[in-house]
Amino acid sequence: MATLELHPDRLLPPDPATRDVARQLYEAVRDLPIISPHGHVPPAWLADDAPFDDPTTLLITPDHYVNRLLHARGVPLSDLGVGVDRLTPEQSRHAFRLLCSHWKAYRGTPVKFWFESELADIFDIGLVPSAATADAIYDAIAEKLATPAFTPRALYERFDIEVLSTTDDPSDDLRHHRALTEDDTWKGRVVPTFRPDKYLEPATPAWNGLVDQLAGVSGVDTGTCAGWVAAMENRRAYFKEHGAVSTDHSHRDARVEPIADAEAERLYALARAGTITAEEGATLRRNLMFQQARMASEDGLVMTLHPAVHRNHHGPTFERYGADVGADIPVAVEFASALQPMLSAFGTSPGFQVILFTIDETVYSRELAPLAGFYPSVYVGAPWWFIDAPEAMVRYRRAVTETAGFTRTSGFIDDTRAFLSIPARHDMSRRMDSGFLAQLVLDHRLTMDEALDTAIDLVVTAPREAFRL
Repeated sequence: MATLELHPDRLLPPDPATRDVARQLYEAVRDLPIISPHGHVPPAWLADDAPFDDPTTLLITPDHYVNRLLHARGVPLSDLGVGVDRLTPEQSRHAFRLLCSHWKAYRGTPVKFWFESELADIFDIGLVPSAATADAIYDAIAEKLATPAFTPRALYERFDIEVLSTTDDPSDDLRHHRALTEDDTWKGRVVPTFRPDKYLEPATPAWNGLVDQLAGVSGVDTGTCAGWVAAMENRRAYFKEHGAVSTDHSHRDARVEPIADAEAERLYALARAGTITAEEGATLRRNLMFQQARMASEDGLVMTLHPAVHRNHHGPTFERYGADVGADIPVAVEFASALQPMLSAFGTSPGFQVILFTIDETVYSRELAPLAGFYPSVYVGAPWWFIDAPEAMVRYRRAVTETAGFTRTSGFIDDTRAFLSIPARHDMSRRMDSGFLAQLVLDHRLTMDEALDTAIDLVVTAPREAFRL
């Protein structure tokens, strides 16, 4: 039976001289605290600190990286716990067997690196996943999840997380965040992130109901566009009072553009009447995004923009399971012209800060790095989602550094619902950046002292500055 052994030099450069330098850089950052300013771990896990139910609902069901490749091999998402209110023990074990029996599907992917790191580093399991080892691995994980050392708070402390951001609906009462803040036994920092996307899409069927909900929680009449703006200002202030440092936005395009107040009110009235067209809805949405940027320049919440994803690409999957189950597909995007109205208005405002993410790698060197290399408000987001992989991380550094340097980047973003994968994701980034910096040292473009200082900055200084932590 094959044993799982993690090589200490995994992901470091194969050239002996470069690897030696990379080792020194990696050693300097390996044990630094984790700063996670963009993620999707439920705050209730840490507020309640209840033991995790089972290995599947912790490691498989919430992780669309894992699920999508199994789905591609013909495994129904429901067999992995997606859309299931509560798995029976038999269902949970069956899902884990499916993962292990299809383990070859993950070869060459970052998922393999993350999952193996979880098994070896967190659970001290030395078995390679397979059909033959599935039950033994499952039982070993389940046994440890039942112990006090594996509660959410215990793992938070073990992972040495300095700050963890969640993603939250504007109408959320943030009771879990409040509970953590008021708990004298809790020493960690978990902050909410304001995610208003659904409230900015007036041509969607759910929009009117959401706007009514916004009115209810804010106490502001949202019958007009001006009222919608006031309600959003109210909720942003509420989030900031509860520790929020950023807002999160993802739409099909990056356009942020104002329109005249009268036109905004006209389109808003159509939306409230349910008669707005898709094109009119996009125009209003871009204006509402401009209002979000204006608010950001005033309240100081950092904007994170990650447009250009075809959400819920497979209709039947969305109808059955809902969003965020692995059926989102990247599309091309344009930033320079799309963001010009926003950056002309706020790009040099002291209060405004924006981090730009994309899965479209073609725009990093052409648009994002030049924008960040000029505007004091613009940072380039690190590789994430489909491109948070070793090769993509190197491509990112090569594309961005020559124009924007290192200080105009965001630091690593794990962007995950899989809580236990956070250390492995950050470790991958630290290893890859160590290799990139080592090459600059060997090229005599950086001294070793400069490379060490930069390696540390990328782990702790960059995210603190970009997200105003």
